[in-house]
Amino acid sequence: MVDTMALLPSFIRPTRMTKRSARPAGRPPAGDEAVLDAPDDRLSPALVAAGRGEYTAAAELLAATRAAADWENHDRYVRRLAAFARSRPEWFEEWRAAAPDGPDALLLGAQLAVDRAWPSPARAELLREVSPLITAAARADDRDPVPWRIALDHARGSRAGHRYFGELWEAAVRRAPHHYGCHVAALRYLAAFWHGAHQECFDFADRAAQDAPAESLVQALPVRAAFGYLTDGCGPEVPRRRLDAAADRAVALSGRFPAADPWPAEVRNKLLYVLLRLGRPEDARVQLRLIGPYATSFPWDRLSEDPLGHFLRVREHLLTGGSRAVPAGLVHGPADPPDGHGGHVRAGDH
Repeated sequence: MVDTMALLPSFIRPTRMTKRSARPAGRPPAGDEAVLDAPDDRLSPALVAAGRGEYTAAAELLAATRAAADWENHDRYVRRLAAFARSRPEWFEEWRAAAPDGPDALLLGAQLAVDRAWPSPARAELLREVSPLITAAARADDRDPVPWRIALDHARGSRAGHRYFGELWEAAVRRAPHHYGCHVAALRYLAAFWHGAHQECFDFADRAAQDAPAESLVQALPVRAAFGYLTDGCGPEVPRRRLDAAADRAVALSGRFPAADPWPAEVRNKLLYVLLRLGRPEDARVQLRLIGPYATSFPWDRLSEDPLGHFLRVREHLLTGGSRAVPAGLVHGPADPPDGHGGHVRAGDH
């Protein structure tokens, strides 16, 4: 197996942050109160305004997170606004016409171009045409790591070599040593470049988490590696203790955030899935209470065309099933045999 850490030796950077407090969890609300991919109270008004064709709220939101160097939210809002613009582009086209050289309009345009190219069979070729947009976004604000996260995704989609990817990674971590989006992009590049190299993915994820602050989302990187292993179906076996350790680290991270909080919702949904695959229903019930109403498409859209409905079925079983084993259909996708460790994650997944 190729030694990925030798090829990409700069993947780890230390720093420290401030801890956030947690609140006790309550029972989840009724099924009809659950929501899928709910925006937080800062993003929601921007999406509502964009739905009316107005871009000012979105522009102000991205400007505020950029000014505050709030890079995790900055990245999250760029992704969500770009997803909205794919189906409702008028507000963004008006923004881009009004501020063609604005850093946030350039950034959103780069994300949108990558998103539009990704589903195509000609992805690699189309993505090469997007490179100037990413370069322009990176030059517009040299502090911002999000253009570099987009560049890392772009490198994976265009099948760039590891030396070029390593240069992008160096630039990303100089700007934000523990940016979760950049770490996820790097992990996914490793998984794609050396398919089945799960031990190497765990090595990278574990080292990054060990160097990250206790409340950083990078603490969830090993459980993302576990998700990749459990849904991939190839490569050497990963010891059970390593899978449990990844889950335990994510459990500790989840406990540092308030219950029913949209910020860690995707981490908690992913962790819930991994705990179910590992046969840890009691721990899964704890995460269910912490999730509250905040279901996320990932990972349930890997199992069903109706991710919210699938989440509700999982929740109903955990709340009423007692000690009964979780049905295989709730934790295994169509290409995911229950007697193996995985199926296949779609190439464009985040």
